[in-house]
This record gives sequence, structure tokens and C-alpha cells, in this order.
Amino acid sequence: MSDYLTRRRFGGMLATAAAAFATSGARAQGALPKGPITLVVPFAAGGATDVVSRLVAQQVSEQIGINILIENVGGAGGVLGAKRVARAAPDGATLLMATISTHTINPLMAKEAPYDPVSDFTPISMVATVPNVLVVNPNVKATNVKELIALLKQSPGKFSYGSSGVGTPPNLSGELFKMQAGVEMQHVPYRGGAPAMNDLIAEQIPILFDVLSGAAPFIKAGSARALAVTMKSRSRAFPDIPTVAESGLPEYETYTWNAVFGPPKLPAAVADRLSDEFRKAVAVPEIQKKLVELSAEPVGSTGPELGAQLKAEITKWQPIIEKVGLKGTQ
Repeated sequence: MSDYLTRRRFGGMLATAAAAFATSGARAQGALPKGPITLVVPFAAGGATDVVSRLVAQQVSEQIGINILIENVGGAGGVLGAKRVARAAPDGATLLMATISTHTINPLMAKEAPYDPVSDFTPISMVATVPNVLVVNPNVKATNVKELIALLKQSPGKFSYGSSGVGTPPNLSGELFKMQAGVEMQHVPYRGGAPAMNDLIAEQIPILFDVLSGAAPFIKAGSARALAVTMKSRSRAFPDIPTVAESGLPEYETYTWNAVFGPPKLPAAVADRLSDEFRKAVAVPEIQKKLVELSAEPVGSTGPELGAQLKAEITKWQPIIEKVGLKGTQ
């Protein structure tokens, strides 16, 4: 074959490859909706999930050149907002900032699940995890987890612990602690973390499991003594606070999380593009810094990774919820 024909064929191959690349690029760029994207936050404005959602949504919006609007749809512990997205059109125009409550605890506690957290949603990306924290009133004679366990075993039934409500992540953190430590504590549920913290400070309850982001100001002020965070690794916001796992209960781990899901049957091209953009946003140093300041741990997972983690969470919590008698309470 002559050099001319070889160059001509090679040039044709390059042109074909360029056209294919341009076409695939156009498909990728065109995968997102042209109009605004609504990110449903299934809780009231101003809470931790709302703050994280607005922070990350603004960054993604700047990256893709499409406005992302936050819509707060509170009610039923996040169920109403989640149901709104489960029934949305699979075009990428409506997304959900889910939590462990909307996608694990609520469906497992319900008499009849309001939706299937696996089949009724498309996983996009885990944004961040937020540890819970075990705190005590400063007058409690325990400065670490081992001392607290010893104190509880010396006086079975004498101590109680508070949480932000029945079936909340802090409540389940307390129940898992009781099971693994072999101790007894009466649960005192509150309508949120703030009133529970107020009673801890006022010595109405001696022990509290709380979301770290909510407890952080009181830990810093010294009005609540932090004994341990509940994740397997220490919090970057409070590196001096040990974990429960390293304090004598090596299998212990609980946390809440913020993760983006889409409606069911979201096309793979749309889900992959959204996942790429949310992961890119979470990787921005300034976003990471702000998430850590909120006591959150940046993650930025792929859709399949989020899907696998969701199934693992359900497998972990189902027997615990049944054992402590929370099944059918919602």
C-alpha cells in the first residue's frame, strides 16, 4: 500500500474517532436537564442536612452551569420528601439529599414501608458522613468509655441516656452501645438534640448520644464532656476525641450520612454524570474544609459504592431495630 493511501486511511480513522468522541461528549453534556435541578431536602431549612445540601449544591451548580434549587419538604422524619423524589420523573431534574433516617431507619421501623430504599431510588453519590458522639455531664465520674462502662456495671439501672428521639441515629447509637458493652441504661427520648443537650447540662440526664455537629459548641465550651465519637476513625473536627472502637468496643460504629439519590430508572448516563459532578464538588478543598467545620467527613462516592453501602446499612440495622423492639413503631 502506498504512503499516500496509508496516510489517507489513517486520516480517515482519526476523523472517525474525533467524530465519535464529539458525539459521546455531546451525549455526556446533554445528559443533564436544560432547566433548573431541584434538590429535595426532606427536613426543615437550617438543619445540618439543609446546610450541607446548600453548600454542595452551590458548588455543583457552578460546575455544570445549571441552577440547583433547594426545596425543603419536611415531615414524617424525612419520608414525605423521599416519597416526592421516588415518584419524580427519571430525567435528573429532581434529586434527594437522603440520610440514614430516610433510607435505612424509617423503612425498617415502619409497619408498612412507605417506599423501597433500594428499588425506588437511583444511588448517585455519598456526600459526607457525620459521626455521633457520646457525651456526659461533667459531674459524671467517667472521663473515658472504659470508666463509663465500669460505672454502669457497678450501678445497673441507675443511669439513663438521652437522644433526639425514638428511632433516631443517636437512639440507635445508644442501643448498640448497650448491646456491645453489656450494660443497662434507660432511654429518655427528646424532641430533638437541643432540648436533650439542655437537660444534660442541667443534670436532668447524665449521658447523651448526639450528632457531633449539634454537640460541638457545647463540647468546645466545656459544658458537655465528650468521651468518644462513634465512627471507626476519629473526627477531623475533634481529633483529640477517641472513638468508641478504640476505647474497648472494637466492633462499634454508627454515624449518619448525607447522600444524593435520584428517582428510580434514572438513565445511566444521567446518573453517572451527576455522580461525577457531586464527587468533583466534594473534592474541592474549600468544600472539604467547610464540611469538616460542620463536623462532617467528606466522602464523594460513586453510585455503585453508595448502593452497596446502603444495602450493608440495611443488613446491619435490621436485626438491631427488631431486637430493641422498634419494628412497627412508625
